[in-house]
Amino acid sequence: MRIAFMGTPEFAVPTLDALHEAGHEVAAVYSQPPRPAGRGKGLRPSPVHQRAEELGIEVRTPVSLRDAAEQQAFAALGLDAAVVAAYGLILPKPILQAPSHGCLNLHGSILPRWRGAAPIQRAILAGDERTGITIMGMERGLDTGPMFAVRQTEIDGKTAGELTQELAQMGAALMAEVLGNLGAYPPEPQPEDGVTYASKIEKHEARLDFSQPAEAVERQVRAFNPSPGAFFEHGGERIKVLAALVDEAEGEPGTVLDEQLSIACGTGSLIPTLVQRAGRGAMTPAELLRGFTIPVGTKLA
Repeated sequence: MRIAFMGTPEFAVPTLDALHEAGHEVAAVYSQPPRPAGRGKGLRPSPVHQRAEELGIEVRTPVSLRDAAEQQAFAALGLDAAVVAAYGLILPKPILQAPSHGCLNLHGSILPRWRGAAPIQRAILAGDERTGITIMGMERGLDTGPMFAVRQTEIDGKTAGELTQELAQMGAALMAEVLGNLGAYPPEPQPEDGVTYASKIEKHEARLDFSQPAEAVERQVRAFNPSPGAFFEHGGERIKVLAALVDEAEGEPGTVLDEQLSIACGTGSLIPTLVQRAGRGAMTPAELLRGFTIPVGTKLA
């Protein structure tokens, strides 16, 4: 098929690779414009942008697709389909209608649960046992389109980073499968029951809330690893918690219970196993405490 690929982060790269390897003609890749990055704040193209250039595919980086000229340029590609994976721009009606088979979206949840911007993190935070990938036809609503195919996986203690990598590979294979034989995947309407919305992650949500049960606090740790990183503050410094275990020990929520840095929660306690100071690499709590004093009985913020 003659397609356009529309994506931006690392999550979308395996799908671009899979479609290219499957022999589809990728007429153009659309990605978010390069952003300032690094110490020099130089403009850095997105992972999808970089990969498309390596593959020799034309890259387009419009700020918006609402402009008539951009819509005409898209229509002029003469596409059979457009494949969208974490692109980051709203697709207006003329874009959605331009390809003869419409626009197919790779979404990181089992729809209709977790429509929206952060389905992987929200599934972990909510304590869902399973999540997955849905290939859906795009329409003007927020992730409301008909479903072509769904694949599921166990969350099973995975971090958001680990789950993102797994779903990216799973989604790439599934999208190639669906696009290679669209007739075998008749679209079905999403169920009306079970709709939830995965709102964008705000940085303040990553502050560990020790008033919650330890199980919920541990889910914060996994949901915000690698970004933005779950944290507490002490001595004017922010300490990220990258991995942790749950224990039954009780105490005043937020209080350091022992020299292993166990922290009391609303019920039970959290035992960090991997932490990070600003500007430093990841370390064990024992390594942290050798150079950063947090006495037993300290109330953490």
